[in-house]
Amino acid sequence: MYTPPAFAVEETTELYEMMRQCRLANFVTATPNGPMATPLPMFLDEAEGERGVLYGHLARPNPQWQAPVIGHGLAVFMGPDAYVTPSWYASKSEHGKVVPTWNYTAVHASGPVEFFEEAERLFEIVSRLTRIHEVSRSLPWSVTDAPEAYIHAQLRGIIGIRMPVVSLQGKYKMSQNRPAADRKGVKQGLGDSGSPTDQIVSDMIPG
Repeated sequence: MYTPPAFAVEETTELYEMMRQCRLANFVTATPNGPMATPLPMFLDEAEGERGVLYGHLARPNPQWQAPVIGHGLAVFMGPDAYVTPSWYASKSEHGKVVPTWNYTAVHASGPVEFFEEAERLFEIVSRLTRIHEVSRSLPWSVTDAPEAYIHAQLRGIIGIRMPVVSLQGKYKMSQNRPAADRKGVKQGLGDSGSPTDQIVSDMIPG
């Protein structure tokens, strides 16, 4: 990922938090048949390995797990994003030398890929993934709420993914390379757009 210094995120704890905020990642592998990608929820075990380990699972019929992986896998975590019109820049009226852009955040995590199908390991990762997304509910659903035989049958339909993280790249592009007056205009424009996502991006722009 191309990351100019002004947009680079290098603090590991900040990168981990950006990954946790993304509910869905794109899991990408290079194969002899070309690149393959699957959108799926993944979670990071920060305590495992030197830089953490990512876990997820694929549907068994998905051909991605059956294709030999060339090099490392890549997990792409995309945060909130928004189009930025140059009409919001104060500098537009000053000199007109402005163009559209896009504000966004992203983290790329890469490492060696292991696919696995042991029932005990699969049960553990789907249970952990479920807890992550159910914890905020007043009555969280648990994997053990379903009949045991049913869960075991469902586990036979998936393949686990384990990817130790060996490389992390983070990008936080929120107009911080623009003058303060331009940032103020972008913040105001996105805040007034009526789009919930634009509102989130507006709040992320530094003052």
